[in-house]
Amino acid sequence: MSFNKERPLRLVSAIALTLLLGVVDVAGGQVLKPGLQPGLTRAPDSARKISLDEAVRMAQQNDPLAVQAEGVERTSRAAKVSAIGAIMPSATLSAGRAIQLGGGGTRVNSNGETVAITSAPTNSTGLSLNMTLFDGGQRLYALRTANYDIAAAEANRVAVKYNVALLVKQQYYAVLAAIESRDAAELQMAQATEQFKTSIAKVRAGVATRSDSLRGVVQVGNAQLALITAQTNKEAADAALTRLVGSEVPVTADPASLQENMAALPDSAELASLAKQGPAVKQAQANVEAAEESRKASKATYLPSLSASYSRTGSGVDPRFGLGDGAFAYNGRLTFSLSYPVFNNFQREEQVVRAKVAEVNAQVALRDTQLGQQQSLTQYIGALRGASQRVAVQVASVAAAEEDVRVQQQRYNIGASVLLDLITSQAALATAEQALIQARYDYRIARAQLEALIGQELR
Repeated sequence: MSFNKERPLRLVSAIALTLLLGVVDVAGGQVLKPGLQPGLTRAPDSARKISLDEAVRMAQQNDPLAVQAEGVERTSRAAKVSAIGAIMPSATLSAGRAIQLGGGGTRVNSNGETVAITSAPTNSTGLSLNMTLFDGGQRLYALRTANYDIAAAEANRVAVKYNVALLVKQQYYAVLAAIESRDAAELQMAQATEQFKTSIAKVRAGVATRSDSLRGVVQVGNAQLALITAQTNKEAADAALTRLVGSEVPVTADPASLQENMAALPDSAELASLAKQGPAVKQAQANVEAAEESRKASKATYLPSLSASYSRTGSGVDPRFGLGDGAFAYNGRLTFSLSYPVFNNFQREEQVVRAKVAEVNAQVALRDTQLGQQQSLTQYIGALRGASQRVAVQVASVAAAEEDVRVQQQRYNIGASVLLDLITSQAALATAEQALIQARYDYRIARAQLEALIGQELR
């Protein structure tokens, strides 16, 4: 019996082709034949595509931190209204009825019967006004403090708004990076499939070794793993984006809606000026001014206070509270009172110390915030410029790698090179594509960080 040398080759080719067909089925999103557990098939991608602006707008409406920041601002405005009301007099209306129970004695009526003496209920009405005429300026300081608290709350709301936008943009760009990685993996899968088919044909023709077909199987498997990983990363990124924007249905990024001009970099001097007036600096400055007013108010407790009150009351038995036939007897009273706490167990001294310490702390926080703005600005500008340059370099690298793969594919097809050269070129192309995706992601993140720092959109 003769031994056919082509038999092992045909067997390897058949096994490899079977594996390839199974893998291609996976890449095409069809039902897996080998190695698939029931219930683990991927559902079609039904996530709704949204633009970046829509994602940011949804997050700013639904994010708990943004809602809390708006609540703080509303509370600060209510405190200002209360501070204004403290300057105005307070008014109180009162009405009452007094009924005497027992103790009225007895009398003899016209029939000679002894009956109890009852008295009619007594009704009363009153109006009282109270006003502090002088308190050392504490109410004015409280009103000014309320104004600065509003400014701090507004700055905090803006800061939270752009911080939320930063989080959304980071996740949105992560979804875009996952989509780009998936597209690159699909291209890698298509190249590996065509390469494997070519290697099978060359092995059958006797112009290549079995090693080429086996390496082709490895390449297809690696491409499939890359595609599975990219798809898994996209699904996870979509889920995180859905939570950030507060959507009840799955959402994903829309690459077509993103328009960016990397050539138009912002001017450093203009950015530095904007950073000095950023939301964090404004909030810290407002806190300093509020602390200064609180310190002034603490010293006002050493001054006397003068208050006035006026009351007008009336009483009678008219059941309609003086609006009927029986008029009430009214009397008015105007009083002034002057008070000065000579000694209050050193509570005033403690308040003054606490207010001074709070003012110093606010000033230190302001200075640190300003220095932090400068530091972050330098870092973000460097990251932005570096990422922009990396994008330009990687675009050229990807173009060169694609051309190299094309040339190596042609050389391999005509037998001028070995499969290892083609695989090396394809690996270099995959590395260059991932580096380009990362550079784009870094650029977008650095730009979003700058926007959050200055509290403005960079167009």
